[in-house]
Amino acid sequence: MIRVANLTKHFRVHERPPGLKAALRSLVSRTYKTVKAVDGLSFEIQRGERVGFLGPNGAGKTTTLKVLAGLLHPTSGDVVVEEHIPFLRKTTFLERITLVMGQKSQLIWDLPPAETYAMNRAIFDVPHAAFAATLAELTELLDLGPLLNKPTRQLSLGERMKCELAAALLHRPTTLFLDEPTIGLDVSMQLAIRQFVRDYNQRHEATVMLTSHYMDDVVALCPRVIVIDRGTLIHDGDLRGLIKQMDPDKRVSFTLPADAREPDALIAKLGTVIERDGPRVTVRVPEREVAGVVGHLFEHHATDLAIEDPPLEEILRVMFKRESPPT
Repeated sequence: MIRVANLTKHFRVHERPPGLKAALRSLVSRTYKTVKAVDGLSFEIQRGERVGFLGPNGAGKTTTLKVLAGLLHPTSGDVVVEEHIPFLRKTTFLERITLVMGQKSQLIWDLPPAETYAMNRAIFDVPHAAFAATLAELTELLDLGPLLNKPTRQLSLGERMKCELAAALLHRPTTLFLDEPTIGLDVSMQLAIRQFVRDYNQRHEATVMLTSHYMDDVVALCPRVIVIDRGTLIHDGDLRGLIKQMDPDKRVSFTLPADAREPDALIAKLGTVIERDGPRVTVRVPEREVAGVVGHLFEHHATDLAIEDPPLEEILRVMFKRESPPT
């Protein structure tokens, strides 16, 4: 569904120091630099995949999504989405894709979402029967009933985000580019959006490409991740494989009983302490030693035992630090 080969997107940016003299000088003589937002990026995504697209701020994620959605013309390279060249913006291409940006709005501020939906139906020339069926499905999945006829300005951020998603999906696209769809939302609303994206993907075999700074979104939705930094690819593969490759050790958390004997000596034998808050302790343990550590904890009547992989945020922090140029 998505093929990207040696994609580059460079911007020519005017630079000048502050001050009136520099401003006047720039009228006749300007200094430019080339910013390489995306630099030789290649990957493929198959129909129905849910892929996390990760990287630090300024890595080129949003630029790449805009190229894939046809909003930007690539400097060089080949990009094919749904068997179309995106920047040609053909109607058959636009009918199959959608781009949702958590910081942008397409809802009409002073009108209820239902009015925006009616306008989108006309823009995409969706038959009335198909529009009614899709809106009913989206209303059920996102619980939009009480929101459809309220002015957009009266909706909370989470309610607006749900309505934004519905507006972007009324034409039933089969490729979804989601750029920070849960930004600013509370935990319960993030869960609702994740569940909706998963349900839509499964119902329509839709391809999903997701960027998010909330790693819980990625872990919950994306079995595969593509990681870029400074516009170049640094990882493409299974999420669990990435975590295991970067840090194969487990995190074992437990609570010691108040009457535990020599707790410090016990904890020191288990592994490297990562966090300790009173009786609650988290230690780093090699995977091969987890069974023995757990058995030891049961012998000492530890409670609230949890075994987890390292947090994805921690893995990415190590990756980006490793990829940073020497100073």
